[in-house]
Amino acid sequence: MSIMPTAMDKKQLVVDKSQRVGRWYFGGIAGSMAACCTHPVDLIKVHLQTPPGQGQSKVKVNPVRMAVKVVKNDGVLALYSGLSASILRQLTYSMSRFAIYETARKSLTQDGRQMPFHEKVGVAAVAGAVGGFVGTPGDMVNVRMQNDVKLPKAERRNYKHGLDGLYRVIRDEGPTKAFGGATMATVRASVMTVGQLAFYDQVKGMLLATGQFQDNIYLHVTASAMAGCTATVMTQPLDVLKTRMMNASPAYGSVGACAKDVAQGGPLAFYKGFVPALVRVAPHTVLTFLFLEQLRQNFGDDPP
Repeated sequence: MSIMPTAMDKKQLVVDKSQRVGRWYFGGIAGSMAACCTHPVDLIKVHLQTPPGQGQSKVKVNPVRMAVKVVKNDGVLALYSGLSASILRQLTYSMSRFAIYETARKSLTQDGRQMPFHEKVGVAAVAGAVGGFVGTPGDMVNVRMQNDVKLPKAERRNYKHGLDGLYRVIRDEGPTKAFGGATMATVRASVMTVGQLAFYDQVKGMLLATGQFQDNIYLHVTASAMAGCTATVMTQPLDVLKTRMMNASPAYGSVGACAKDVAQGGPLAFYKGFVPALVRVAPHTVLTFLFLEQLRQNFGDDPP
């Protein structure tokens, strides 16, 4: 009697593999891997969103000119300023939100039940809020390190890496300063997670239901690209406020004060840096879910 798997067995193995769910820490790993690819674009976005440093020209520049300026003044490696803080952020922010979402999704679908869209939105909103708060210290250090090369050398903070920056913020400015801008970061992360995780799951399910897609890389790219575009549109005004509040010195007294300051530039000021944000968020979302799906399929848990 042959013990070799039949065609039906092979098909079942493929199905089981595609249905595996991620372990709780996969989101942080996938987010960190994606951040390594998209960090230069994120740095340019931060530069466009923050005001020029003292003595610097206030003439508007586009993303390409900004990138050229950074490379010309500080070298190619300056495009990766703050990468360690970006990874620190992903290992706190993304790991927390994906862990909560994955755990809740696994629990709610363990009997073969399908999660309705409103449940996905609710779970994603809560997961994002928790992740946004937990990731605020890393996010603040990330913004500061990215913006450092924009400042005159005498005014630069010169953090050695993400953990050094976090230590110095707590030591020199107090523990509460590490959570400066936490309110806006939490709200933005909540909306971002809805735009990414909830929409990704929903779009992925809808595309599979058409019968025109299989659970493969083409489906993952299509669903994640749509989720990335949705998340960018939803979160860009919040992202501008978050970046301003984290980088401001002295700090804004409230979100309202920050919004009032941004509004002086007109309604479009809330979408300043939208193009580089889209160029960064969309590929980052695509890469995150591509890495996540590969981790799920090759190292994930058994199907619920």
